[in-house]
Amino acid sequence: MAGQAVKHDYHLVDPSPWPFFGSLGAFLLAVGAVAWMKGLVGAEHPLAFFYGPNASAGFFIGLLIVLITMFGWWADVIKESRAGDHTPVVDIHLRYGMIMFIASEVMFFVAWFWAFFEYAIFHEVRLDPGLATWPPAGVETFDPWHIPLMNTLILLLSGTTVTWAHHALQHDDRKGAKLGLLFTVILGLCFTALQVYEYQEAHFAFSMADGGNLYGSTFYMATGFHGAHVIIGTIFLAVCLLRLMAGHFTPEKHFGLEAAAWYWHFVDVVWLFLFAFVYVVYQ
Repeated sequence: MAGQAVKHDYHLVDPSPWPFFGSLGAFLLAVGAVAWMKGLVGAEHPLAFFYGPNASAGFFIGLLIVLITMFGWWADVIKESRAGDHTPVVDIHLRYGMIMFIASEVMFFVAWFWAFFEYAIFHEVRLDPGLATWPPAGVETFDPWHIPLMNTLILLLSGTTVTWAHHALQHDDRKGAKLGLLFTVILGLCFTALQVYEYQEAHFAFSMADGGNLYGSTFYMATGFHGAHVIIGTIFLAVCLLRLMAGHFTPEKHFGLEAAAWYWHFVDVVWLFLFAFVYVVYQ
């Protein structure tokens, strides 16, 4: 009725600058990355700013804007949650959003697995003589039972520590939750450090140019993007640890930690497939 406040379960957000700045940053990030990697030349080109010594400027400006947008936007979401604006309906929609995001990430990795299996299974019918075998002749692969196995054990252990943290918080054991998150972050850093070392060793074994760019490209795209997801997940968990120390989470309301745990388990599962097929079966 007129003159009465409308009561509903949805939170109508206040006007925010973040969607505009996020779009601007994403545009500069994408265009800058293409111009930088492609090496566009010609001062008459509309993207002349990205040429020469400025080739990487657009990429890093866009990246900075995206990072600022992420920090500011998510900080606003946290404030809304702590203000009580996240009703049960809003909360379930946040969960749906995280599930859809992880589903999109699954399909992202499906593309790289598809490419790898395409070459690994059907290499005999390729016309390229370099693909008479898989891995291609001359490619020295890794021993999966050294660094890859260590990283597998690290991620499996980290899956148990993040679950420990989640269950501890559900039972209001804040000390246990902090320890579980701290151990998970440390294990994530260990995984990244070992993968960096592995890539340094890979320089002597094979590169993206080996096997007609096919083996090296699929290996580095699959494992490299997974490594990027580990870094993102580690940051995600570290932020949750800081929020937990600041008293943001309660046993009843802690979706930020749940979302981080979901994402981390997704990272774990993807690595198990990478280890089984990229490192062990088709080595």
